[in-house]
Amino acid sequence: MIRPSDKNNLKRLGLNIKKLREAKGLSFRELSYACEIDHSKISKIEKGLINITFTTILQLAKALETTPSELLLTDFD
Repeated sequence: MIRPSDKNNLKRLGLNIKKLREAKGLSFRELSYACEIDHSKISKIEKGLINITFTTILQLAKALETTPSELLLTDFD
């Protein structure tokens, strides 16, 4: 079970990913093609609805032309 603080952290991570995607001018579908993750899953990630794996973080970072640490730069609880 995911604790409330974990849900908040997932939302923060999702917002950071969304910010980076929008800064690149990418739609859900464009990011989806770039990282081979379904666009509906990307939407869920950005909303903090799902817990993602390390490999998903790597895929997103590569597609966003950034580092995994940049994706994780947020104030977590």
